[in-house]
Amino acid sequence: MPFCLVCRRPPSSPAFLNIRKPYNIIIFMDPTCISATQGTRKRFVRPAPSEASTEVTHRGQGTSAPNRAATHIPEEILNDQKLNACIGALPGNYNFEVHKTVWRVRQAGAKRVALQFPEGLLMFACTLADVIQEFTGAETIIMGDVTYGACCVDDFTARALGADYMVHYGHSCLVPIDTTLIKMLYVFVDIKIDSQHVIDTLRHNFEPGSSLALVGTIQFVASLQSISQQLGGDYSVIVPQCKPLSPGEILGCTSPKLTQPADAVVYIGDGRFHLESIMISNPSVAAYRYDPYGKVFSRERYEHAKMHADRRQAIAQAAGAKRFGLILGTLGRQGNPDVLRSVEAIMDAAGVDHVTVLLSEIFPDKLALFGDVDAWVQVACPRLSIDWGTAFSKPLLTPYEAAVALSQSPWQEVYPMDYYSGDSLGPWTPNNVAHKPLRKAVARKGMM
Repeated sequence: MPFCLVCRRPPSSPAFLNIRKPYNIIIFMDPTCISATQGTRKRFVRPAPSEASTEVTHRGQGTSAPNRAATHIPEEILNDQKLNACIGALPGNYNFEVHKTVWRVRQAGAKRVALQFPEGLLMFACTLADVIQEFTGAETIIMGDVTYGACCVDDFTARALGADYMVHYGHSCLVPIDTTLIKMLYVFVDIKIDSQHVIDTLRHNFEPGSSLALVGTIQFVASLQSISQQLGGDYSVIVPQCKPLSPGEILGCTSPKLTQPADAVVYIGDGRFHLESIMISNPSVAAYRYDPYGKVFSRERYEHAKMHADRRQAIAQAAGAKRFGLILGTLGRQGNPDVLRSVEAIMDAAGVDHVTVLLSEIFPDKLALFGDVDAWVQVACPRLSIDWGTAFSKPLLTPYEAAVALSQSPWQEVYPMDYYSGDSLGPWTPNNVAHKPLRKAVARKGMM
């Protein structure tokens, strides 16, 4: 029985979109649902052709003519009417780069493709799997384990499942594709928003001449750039960057310290997790959030003093520990072996006994089972310690905090949110220069 992609009901009209029938299931979008959802989609307004950037139009999922010189996607893929009809079942303001994905999978000659999504995009997983399988001939598998961010890229599991290609949706290239075990494609899923409403909102709330730092998650970075250009004439607009992230992009564990004076940080995105990162990095700057889904603009605050007090208390308690437990996160690539080795070296230099534990998820009840461990250091997600550290019965430190506890680093009055930064504080972060000996050697050779 065919069912609608939106309401899951049988068709009200004989006209429907047949994506594929691998299990005698027909997926389509009912015309009545298309009409009903158009009002909802108004909060994501696709820019007019004159406003759309080259990056957006050349990807091949919208109605604009793609820039073939920029992508080299074959015309037979871009102009495939059946493929374009299937793409039409997806939200028009979400760029899943389907043409590019089909092209790359075909190029690779992949036989089994693993698809990984964050929770917010899983609703589109079956449709994308169907389309990719139909137009590449490759088998598709959907990886359903939780995906918190780009650090959770799980090429290990994908390879174990026999996949020879992987597509990761919704995050930037935090794990370089030349380091993964199988071929990979990142699809940022650029989301078009009502940029004019953002601009009008900022003009209404800030006086001309104000200095605004604009940031967001990767889905909104393209819109953020357009907004910054349109505001530039009346405002001093800063689009900060913390390399290797894109300009304006922030993560929950990685945000730039502003190097120019700013009256406010404006975050474009939903939720507070990523916003809190740049608030921690810039405690003296007022922070605001624009939610592009609900079109709500709000002033946001963070309890800096309480967070600092909690973390310093945990560090002080851990400083007297006789035995540490080192947790290497195994959820995708959250756990970085280089960081683990740097923490082990700190422990060894201090003459502290330690044991290593592998965990995909870190829970208080799980760690409570290790009664002979006095304190923990987790190499997974720094925000786990910052946000939830007080829920654990023993101190749960980040690698940076472990360095402070063992007198290898001074306490920073501005808490560092530089975990994936290329210019991080120390070797307890993945991209620190200490973990790039080849790059250092090449640089030295070039100066001779």
